[in-house]
Amino acid sequence: GCFGLPAPPGAAVSNLDAEYWTRTMSRRCDFTQTGVQTGNNVSHANNRTRRRFLPNIQDTSMLSDALGEMVSVRVAAKAIRTIDKRGGLDAFLLSTSDDKLGPNALKVKRRVRKALKKRQPAA
Repeated sequence: GCFGLPAPPGAAVSNLDAEYWTRTMSRRCDFTQTGVQTGNNVSHANNRTRRRFLPNIQDTSMLSDALGEMVSVRVAAKAIRTIDKRGGLDAFLLSTSDDKLGPNALKVKRRVRKALKKRQPAA
């Protein structure tokens, strides 16, 4: 369905729906897969009530040297620090295994690999 309503069983999900769910509903980092964690609020009387720890997700654009353009990403603040430490977006993507990256990060990684392969002269 459209406008955030669930699609009926067996119905094709449009790109609009997929974009809606990944941009507005999911509190998950594209690169590190950091998501919501749960725990307890503990009062002075040791009463426990459930709570949620939300990741610090930021919508930002990062420069990809291989692509020569800004890539719009949804990342946790901790992931931004890790990307800087590893030497930029391209270096981070190429040094991280595919099973640790989210679907949006994998798309960018494929584009980066393709651009780097195209730059190298055929030997």
